[in-house]
Amino acid sequence: MGGRSPAVACLLLILLSSVAATEAVEYVKYKDPSKPIGERIDDLLSRMTIAEKIGQMSQIERANASSAVIQKYFVGSVLSGGGSVPSDNATARDWQQMVTKMQKAALKTRLGIPIIYGIDAVHGHNNVINATIFPHNIALGATRDLNVVKQVGQATAHEARATGIPYTFAPCVAVCRDPRWGRCYESYSEDTRLVQRMTSAVVPGLQGEPPARHPKGTPFVAGQMNVAGCAKHFVGDGGTRRGVNENNTVINFHDLMRIHMPPYDDAVIKGIASVMISYSSWNGVKMHQNRFLVTDMLKNKMKFRGFVITDWQAVDRITSPPHQHYYHSIQETIHAGIDMVMIPYDYPEFVADLTAQVSNGTIKIDRVNDAVSRILRVKFAMGLFENPLPDPRLLGELGSKDHREIAREAVRKSLVLLKNGKPGQKPVLPLAKKAKKILVAGSHAHNLGFQCGGWTKSWQGQGGNNITTEGIKTAVDKATVIDYSDHPDNSSIAKTAGEYDYAIVVVGEPPYAETAGDNQNLTIPSPGPEVIKDVCGLVKCVVILVSGRPLVVEPYIGAMDAFVAAWLPGTEGHGVADVLFGDYGFTGKLLRTWFKSVDQLPMNIGDRRYDPLFPFGFGLTTQKLN
Repeated sequence: MGGRSPAVACLLLILLSSVAATEAVEYVKYKDPSKPIGERIDDLLSRMTIAEKIGQMSQIERANASSAVIQKYFVGSVLSGGGSVPSDNATARDWQQMVTKMQKAALKTRLGIPIIYGIDAVHGHNNVINATIFPHNIALGATRDLNVVKQVGQATAHEARATGIPYTFAPCVAVCRDPRWGRCYESYSEDTRLVQRMTSAVVPGLQGEPPARHPKGTPFVAGQMNVAGCAKHFVGDGGTRRGVNENNTVINFHDLMRIHMPPYDDAVIKGIASVMISYSSWNGVKMHQNRFLVTDMLKNKMKFRGFVITDWQAVDRITSPPHQHYYHSIQETIHAGIDMVMIPYDYPEFVADLTAQVSNGTIKIDRVNDAVSRILRVKFAMGLFENPLPDPRLLGELGSKDHREIAREAVRKSLVLLKNGKPGQKPVLPLAKKAKKILVAGSHAHNLGFQCGGWTKSWQGQGGNNITTEGIKTAVDKATVIDYSDHPDNSSIAKTAGEYDYAIVVVGEPPYAETAGDNQNLTIPSPGPEVIKDVCGLVKCVVILVSGRPLVVEPYIGAMDAFVAAWLPGTEGHGVADVLFGDYGFTGKLLRTWFKSVDQLPMNIGDRRYDPLFPFGFGLTTQKLN
């Protein structure tokens, strides 16, 4: 064959040079997972406009997150508020399809930065139909079992990932010092050390166990079966006056550091991805504008390098009435050290105001760059750039048999036996399975919604028994007759009392969340007290209290033959029957002090004046029946 002409050779050189130049342009460092995260952040940040940076700092509600909005505002994060779902009875596949659509919109933007979708999976993936609902934190604290708590975190992460969601606003690491607080069930304990232990177990459960010598404060998310976590609500939310939600925590700096701060340090050590700020105040200063605690303490002294996020519409609530002087509130919040702002509905106003303040120098670009760097660090650390889309192979993780067994074990270990037999009489528990006839009574005996509590299907939770728990029926002998009544008539009980071997009375609180749960009297809601008096006055009875905190029981404790604190067990209530009937023994211990009267509150272990009905750590035990 003949040789190429000089003209052809020249043309080939030009084409090869053009291809090489194109390949050089196409190589983008921030998209290269082999590069250190710091270099990827710097490269991406250098390419971003102000609009793209402010977009990363914005988290909007799912209902507003159309493809057009995501692309117009370069939205960095989307969330589901309590009960915010793609559709009624949405399946895991429906959730994945929704997240996929949003993510594809984000990937089509100029730089293709993926969104991070967040949700309140606080005791399992509680917004989603057919998810495993684990006992609330108050119950997990009673188990004292770090392995179970870690497994709960792992299972929650798997179920969140089953729906395509990689970020959960959990764990709550508040130290609840007053049970009148409506969020007390979200706290593991009144005791700081116990909250620390639970935190150190659940964070690796959600995010994965960081390697040895992992740098303190650096976010760590192990992989696609794990989620980015969020320690909340920073800091002191469990110490507000009289337990009033979002109120003022009046405490000196030393005690704030001693009581409320240590669990955050444990979370930071374990690589927590984000920290959510509390609505509450410390000595009159709103936490969302407290630069000393957010920036000087959390970011600088504690070396936290993940991102700091607001609570729902919290910028608005710096002022009273809310949203007054919004422009100034944004300035205060960003200056305090907030990185991501939860603005479910007001994102156009937020973006416009923040853009104006950055443009006129009121908010320095260095502060914006710090915020965006932290958000990007989490996204890179969790592999979101490499694997932005949901994995259909994980659909089966939602509500799996293995997860339900973990939940059932957690229920068994969380039950606290506070009384077992009247003085001079034999123990009542465990109950005989071969009873001829038993009475089951009370508003909570046959109501799954009540057993799950708040943050279940909706923000406040809801009553209802669309999934019936049949624990007692499956535990007793097939020949045993079970009479059920939520509020039995006293005269009818009197006529048949002699027929019953024993009665199981299940009473407690209806579901609630946050401020709606604040309660200054802590009495058992009616008709609970009446049912206890009527049934226990005539039949040997075991009273099971389903609640998010200790309630006033001293007036009725003498009438009870046995008394069990069941907390908020979730969907796997069969675990209660497992222990009542002796398949497993009682092992749970009080995670908080059980007061005699609300006049004693706040009262916590270590207080100088400490005169409880049942002390912190109390709990009777029983042996498993052979």
